[in-house]
Amino acid sequence: MAIFKILDKELLALNATSFAKEDIKEREDLQRLLKNQIDIISPDTLIIDEEFSEWEDSKRRIDLLGIDTDANLIIIELKRTEDGGHMELQAIRYAAMVSALTFDRAEKIFQKYLDKNKIEKNAKEELLTFLNWKEVDEDKFAQEARIVLASAEFSKELTTSIIWLNNQGLDIRCVRLKPYNDGDNLLLDVQQVIPLPEAEEYQVRIRDKQRQEKISRAQSKDRSLYTLSYNDNIEAEDFKKSDIGLNTVLTLEKYGLINNEVFEFLREDKSCSFLLLKTREEMTDTEMKYSKYRYKNDPEITYDDIGYYVARNWGVGNVQGFIDKMSMKFKGLAYKHG
Repeated sequence: MAIFKILDKELLALNATSFAKEDIKEREDLQRLLKNQIDIISPDTLIIDEEFSEWEDSKRRIDLLGIDTDANLIIIELKRTEDGGHMELQAIRYAAMVSALTFDRAEKIFQKYLDKNKIEKNAKEELLTFLNWKEVDEDKFAQEARIVLASAEFSKELTTSIIWLNNQGLDIRCVRLKPYNDGDNLLLDVQQVIPLPEAEEYQVRIRDKQRQEKISRAQSKDRSLYTLSYNDNIEAEDFKKSDIGLNTVLTLEKYGLINNEVFEFLREDKSCSFLLLKTREEMTDTEMKYSKYRYKNDPEITYDDIGYYVARNWGVGNVQGFIDKMSMKFKGLAYKHG
């Protein structure tokens, strides 16, 4: 997309250029200019440090570190390249490194930054005023970390990664900084490309909805434990529902209750939507993918010289049916839930 200068008789396309061609450096130029006008790429942001590197065993530096008016940390990375490099991976590492930052530590970092730049202000007062707080609230400080990536251009690989990461709940913005030359002046076109400004509010609502749904699903999961007894003897206790089939089969095997009829009953049990006992060859791709099915270990029981694994894909909907079926078939079995 070109930028045009409006003349009396025509629209004159400006010449796109590059930071390298114009000898514009990342730190000496872009970073220096943007830190004092950060709203250009990150509205409602207060810069509290530049070239931040206060962590152990690392020479990595955050170009600009800030906070927004919601007290979230802002990690800003600048690149003058035409593809953005791997700046998203770099920024994610930085976000993880500063995620535990406290208000007290941020105040000290900010005061050092103010002193270094000969700005005679009190860091704590500036932070409280910016956040519109009357007093420090550590519980609300740095609850989330946002990332802003600013580059001359972004590769398709990078933008694809960013869109996927945002769909997973991260908050990453890509701002394109495109220089132009009109012959007399060097101009800068600033465009937020991810998320698109007109879709940003909608995407934020979708992300918040997905986050709430994830929390709701986590809260609704059955994490209670089970105890299994046979003839009043406790055979297994404090196990998750994923092990209910295994402990049941091992108990039946222990007491010599698995004969041909029982084996067929276990194999063809209709109280769940899957085979309770499977050979390695019968396992699905999903079962082979996840380690909890233990397919890499030795078979858990052997019958007629064939090894079998016990299914662990139990859900809330099929556990009770299994318990009812087993309790009716084997009178000595008793399950305690909770």
